[in-house]
Amino acid sequence: MVLLEHMRNILPAVQQTFMQRYFHTSTIVSKVQSGRYKITTKKNKPLTYEMANPPHYIAHRKSWNSWNTSNIKDGNRPSETALEDMFIRQFMYGTWSNLFASEIIIKRQHNIIRIAGIVNRIIAPSKIYFLTGYTEELLGYWLQCPIKVELVTIDNKKEMIFKYI
Repeated sequence: MVLLEHMRNILPAVQQTFMQRYFHTSTIVSKVQSGRYKITTKKNKPLTYEMANPPHYIAHRKSWNSWNTSNIKDGNRPSETALEDMFIRQFMYGTWSNLFASEIIIKRQHNIIRIAGIVNRIIAPSKIYFLTGYTEELLGYWLQCPIKVELVTIDNKKEMIFKYI
């Protein structure tokens, strides 16, 4: 009973403070920051070609990292395709530890998944061939479709530098 009376006394005070609050507005800041790299003072931060182009140039200067033909209108399995792409990327980064110098590109063409990328030439060619076969066999078994790994090798990561900011 006392609590109820106490609430009745407090309620008008709370309503009064809500009514005294004002709605503040400010001008719109149309500054797009996401996906862009900050310029350093010494201009010593290396960027690859893909990193150097801002996100609004996707499909103009640079391409998508996944080409999924199942995402078209009335395509089947779009959520499974996205999940499989995440799994493929995690598997590739784990299997090819610190060897990829570029992003992993996944292309789906009919029932074939093609995985492309640029790899550092810091291990023996026989090990690269083994990892390629290992990746194709395991992913082909898990995803139940043919996998083709297409790699380009470079001597070191400095060859990937497009510009400094």
